[in-house]
Amino acid sequence: MSENPSGETGTAARSVAAAETQTGTGTDIGAGTYDVVVVGGGAAGLSAALVLGRARRRTLVVDAGEPRNAPAAHMQGYLTRDGMSPADFLAAGQREIASYGVDRLSGLVADAVPVGDEGFALTLADGRRVLARRLIVTTGLTDELPAIDGVAERWGEDVLHCPYCHGWEVRDRAFGVIAHPVMPAHQALMVSQWSADVTLFLHTAPEPSSEDAARLAAAGVTVVTGEVAGLVVEESGLTGVRMTDGRVVPREVLFVGTRTTPRDGLLTALGAATHETPLGSFVTVDETFRTSVPGVWAAGNVIGAQEQVVNAASGGYRAAALVNADLLFADLDRKAGAGAV
Repeated sequence: MSENPSGETGTAARSVAAAETQTGTGTDIGAGTYDVVVVGGGAAGLSAALVLGRARRRTLVVDAGEPRNAPAAHMQGYLTRDGMSPADFLAAGQREIASYGVDRLSGLVADAVPVGDEGFALTLADGRRVLARRLIVTTGLTDELPAIDGVAERWGEDVLHCPYCHGWEVRDRAFGVIAHPVMPAHQALMVSQWSADVTLFLHTAPEPSSEDAARLAAAGVTVVTGEVAGLVVEESGLTGVRMTDGRVVPREVLFVGTRTTPRDGLLTALGAATHETPLGSFVTVDETFRTSVPGVWAAGNVIGAQEQVVNAASGGYRAAALVNADLLFADLDRKAGAGAV
């Protein structure tokens, strides 16, 4: 964590923000407190910023520039954006939020401290600081790939994760699936909808339950026991999966279930409640995307491993609309109270 900025409140903190904070293009953001700081500039964060900018909220997006889907050549299943590259999608979103006066800053938020009724004092990793009345955290997650030779190198090409994202493009090819340690049969059963030739490699996962074994048989999935040593790759791409006993099973596409780690350090440091899922621990939000920390909302993959791009964008939109309403009524109630006095 960076140094605690809680001692610099009010005008002093605003002066620090004005002097030290710059946009990603190097221009001065200016003095004062932002209505909302969105931490994370992926689909959820940009969608939230778009809503807030159109609502005339002074908004800042702080983005570390590490999107989860960066290795992918394209994204699918987003109506009117099907097949678009993730980089082009983000660039379009950045242009859109800029047109509504939203500021964007490249950097990493290292610390956030509540500052009385003013909101939060944020410190970036490089020491820059800014104040926010409300926070929307959309920092996503990281995927931990199986420690199998060749998997990381082919990730996003012919080593894939999501059939909804890539299944159509690789349909009817010879699929392999590395069993997930928690749900060994699930992914193999899912991808069988895109190919009739599916082999499940148990690797280090336990044997499927009797119910899943029956489903695998019904789907025509071949189950291979034993550990996987690595991938066989030729100029044309993936051609096989090599077992530790020397066997090579010909395969053209490999699906893997990753271990997911949410980038939720900012949220947990603020005391946000979490809950356990089969895919790990995630920050808890209510139906409005509000966390257990007053003034803090969260959306996208930081709250769940299975948020597709379109779902993350939807979550960011809804969180932003509710944050705007929260600010509106807080201001109106304060004015009404002042008028009553």
